[in-house]
Amino acid sequence: MFFHKKLSHTITLHPSFLGPRMREFVTKRLYQDVEGTCTGRYGYIVAVVAIMDIKMGKIIPGLGSAEFEVQYSAILFKPFRNEVMDAVVNTVNKIGFFASAGPLNIFVSHSLIPADMEFDPHSNPPSFHSEDIKIEKGTLVRVKISGTRIDATEIYAIGTIKEDYLGVIE
Repeated sequence: MFFHKKLSHTITLHPSFLGPRMREFVTKRLYQDVEGTCTGRYGYIVAVVAIMDIKMGKIIPGLGSAEFEVQYSAILFKPFRNEVMDAVVNTVNKIGFFASAGPLNIFVSHSLIPADMEFDPHSNPPSFHSEDIKIEKGTLVRVKISGTRIDATEIYAIGTIKEDYLGVIE
């Protein structure tokens, strides 16, 4: 789920930023460029913990800009199959519901919801409910990840609440 990893990133600075505060500009640019992004290989970069090294810059011929390779350590979030996590329900419709656990969007199909829960389109907001449990927008649920799909900039997950100890958290 969460990892601590050393990574590197190349930053290009315009010539107007080259000067006595150059290190400050490189550091600020690193935080802007990488925090909150998703890499297909490592998952979401939650936060930059420390900057390990800023290598000597290289001037790009013809432009005057400089490229700096920055090595840093970061906290990463990458979900795995069969992992259990808490999520907040965003949308409920007849085919299932969408929930989010931080930056991760999880879809739970109606076939992966217990059989005693049925969809009620007439309730406001729409919900799945049984005798004593109701899943609607804003409900906190415990979900088991049954599969993930990783794109270059996003991670998608399919989840289930059809097992023991999963479902609405009260």
